[in-house]
Amino acid sequence: MSKQKLQCSTAEKRVNPFFEPYGTPHDTVPFDRIRLEDYEEAFMEGIRRDNEQIEKTINNPERPTFDNTIINTEEDEGYYDLLGRVSTVFFNLLSAETNDEMDALAQKMQPILTQHANDVRLNPRLFERIRQVHLHHRRLNAEEQMLLDNCYNGFVRSGALLDDAGKERLRQLTEEASMLSLQFSQNLLKENKAFQLHITDEKQLDGLPETAREAAAMTAQEQQVQGWVFTLDMPSYSPFMTYSTQRELRRQMYMARNTVCTHDNAENNLDICKRLVNLRREIAQLLGYKTYADYVLRRRMASNSRNVYKLLDNLIEAYKPTAIKEKEELKKLFLKYKGNGAQGTVSDDEEDKGKLKPWDSGFYSHKLQMKKYNLDQEMLRPYFELSNVIKGVFGLANRLYGITFQENKQIPVYHPDVKAYEVFDQDGSFLAVFYADFHPRKGKQGGAWMTEYQGQYIDKDGKNIRPHVSVVMNLTKPTADKPALLTLGEVETFLHEFGHSLHGMFANTRFESLSGTNVWWDFVELPSQFMENYAVEKEFLQTFAFHYQTGEPLPDELIRRIVKSRNFMAATACLRQVSLGLLDMAYYTKKDAFTDDIKTFEKQAWRKAVLGEQLKDTCMTVQFSHIMAGGYAAGYYSYKWAEVLDADAFSVFKRRGIFDRKTAQSFRDNILSRGGTEHPMTLYKRFRGGEPTIEALLKRNGIKKAIKRGKK
Repeated sequence: MSKQKLQCSTAEKRVNPFFEPYGTPHDTVPFDRIRLEDYEEAFMEGIRRDNEQIEKTINNPERPTFDNTIINTEEDEGYYDLLGRVSTVFFNLLSAETNDEMDALAQKMQPILTQHANDVRLNPRLFERIRQVHLHHRRLNAEEQMLLDNCYNGFVRSGALLDDAGKERLRQLTEEASMLSLQFSQNLLKENKAFQLHITDEKQLDGLPETAREAAAMTAQEQQVQGWVFTLDMPSYSPFMTYSTQRELRRQMYMARNTVCTHDNAENNLDICKRLVNLRREIAQLLGYKTYADYVLRRRMASNSRNVYKLLDNLIEAYKPTAIKEKEELKKLFLKYKGNGAQGTVSDDEEDKGKLKPWDSGFYSHKLQMKKYNLDQEMLRPYFELSNVIKGVFGLANRLYGITFQENKQIPVYHPDVKAYEVFDQDGSFLAVFYADFHPRKGKQGGAWMTEYQGQYIDKDGKNIRPHVSVVMNLTKPTADKPALLTLGEVETFLHEFGHSLHGMFANTRFESLSGTNVWWDFVELPSQFMENYAVEKEFLQTFAFHYQTGEPLPDELIRRIVKSRNFMAATACLRQVSLGLLDMAYYTKKDAFTDDIKTFEKQAWRKAVLGEQLKDTCMTVQFSHIMAGGYAAGYYSYKWAEVLDADAFSVFKRRGIFDRKTAQSFRDNILSRGGTEHPMTLYKRFRGGEPTIEALLKRNGIKKAIKRGKK
């Protein structure tokens, strides 16, 4: 009896961790103390506090000013944005470490949160105060002016100028779109994790390297089945498609991956995509724009769809001739192997025997790369052991910017795979917390991304609150016998996401909403793609690429082959990205209701950039998270837009030295630390001394020389 009373007393004393100071190193998220039931309670209390703060603002009898209306002047001791705090943790984990209970709670909370966001943005009294400040503000510095403009334009773009009927319609549209985006992501995760290729006959592993076999055996062991299990996670899928001689099994894997969310089940995304396209078009038109692309591009470097199409068309013109040649090389090799009766050409479908099919591309690309450069990702794996790669990437940041990383196991993490580091600036001062989450698992979305658990800002007392940034990836896992050995492509992925994290860690602005990666969407990929350049630089590879068993450095001959082969199938890869950009724009430049069949529309939309066969049952749209649920709608072109910038920027380093500290400091000062405080082109020109051109990209990809030869 007394024991039960003691337990009840202890339970009553427990405080929701979101409601009190975290009491952790650097005030990091106490993942170990958070329970599922804490989220909903914190969400609802956060909404209540938000509403209370808004009431204080709109009932303030003083004349609206920048200080009393635009920025938070709450003086209460210990005040913080509770809703932002819980939202950040919950939705980050919904992508990185979810489960059925989290998914169900997301379904419950999403409409409530969207309704609250609409309540704020459509509050006429709040907007009137903001409008008065926008009309009559006194002198502001550049950062304050940007915050004011963003605030005013944000309200306008969220419907503040609509009449009551328009506002009500906008509420309906945004709430439905919010729910469908969430459903899209949850469906995709479930479909991807549901498929597995279970092999029990060792003969069907023919061609697969030891690393792939060991990983598949470990997956089978985890699932308590005999044999080998392959999944749609990239560390499993990619080696299978590259090395397996079993053409029929490659076909099964390819079709499984490229038909997810098209099946007649609860995870079908076809109607969801169609509805999302229509919802976004109607939202844009309600706000006075002809198309959703017009609405989005108003706040992008590209400015309008005409400039986007100009970029994509220029890339097609420059790269397509080379891509056609690459495709022909692949076909010739395929026919050569077919004629010799080599493995890898067997198919259950007689019609497919003489044709290069989509599931053959990876297999024969590998053979072609071996033929031309004698280079294979398995040759490189032993030199890219994860802990060494981490040292190499951190070492690169140290050589460029003087920063250092120190793992701190006292910082709570949300999964044992996650490592937490303290980051220190070149003067020894604390700079940031950096989380790294490396490997695929059941509750984790595919792909790779960077996010934040705390953004940088300067508080009312002048203290610089430093950021907590996180990179989430799906890299090759360790096995029972080997550590995690990465491919060169995975090293590039790490560098890419690390570039985003540097953008977050170096943030040094007054306002959180302008710090770090809070920049225009077609500028945000510059820091990440810039870092990818180092993956094929000899001077960088020599700093960390050592054999995991012998300690021998990556041989100069292999480095020479890496550098020589850097443009292998580059034109084909470029057209792939362009095709996705065309698909995105095709959906979001529609002026009328979208009623087409998704699969048919998709194949027509990107036709001029696609060289290979298009199979009637495959569909990219239903798994294209970037444009359906990831914020890149009418913005996928950004990757190619930023590639022009990153090639141009890296050309400065190539000229002055890839580790040149003076150039790196300029890149940090003018781009990485400035966030969204100024127009991105202003920031870029301050670093570069002028606007970028496509020349550096064409030269890097070996296209410029090809064009010149063609003109002679």
